[in-house]
Amino acid sequence: MVAVPGGSPCPRVGVLAGKAVGSAVRRNRAKRRLREAAALVPLRDDRDYLVIAGEAVTNAPFGALVGWLTTAVEELR
Repeated sequence: MVAVPGGSPCPRVGVLAGKAVGSAVRRNRAKRRLREAAALVPLRDDRDYLVIAGEAVTNAPFGALVGWLTTAVEELR
C-alpha cells in the first residue's frame, strides 16, 4: 500500500491488480474484494491510497483482507 498527500477533501483509494494475480476474472475479483475491505478501514482524509493486490487476495478470508489493510494504514500514519 502506498499513501500520498491528496488534493481531495476525502480519501481516495486506487486498486492495482497485475497479471501476476491471475486471469482477468481473478484480477477483477481481487479488486472488488480490496475495494470493499478498504471501505471498512478508517482512512485519513488528507491522503490518497494505492493498494496493490497479490495472489493471496483472491483466496484469503475477507476478515484477513480487512486486517491486512488496517495494519498497512496504521504503518503509514
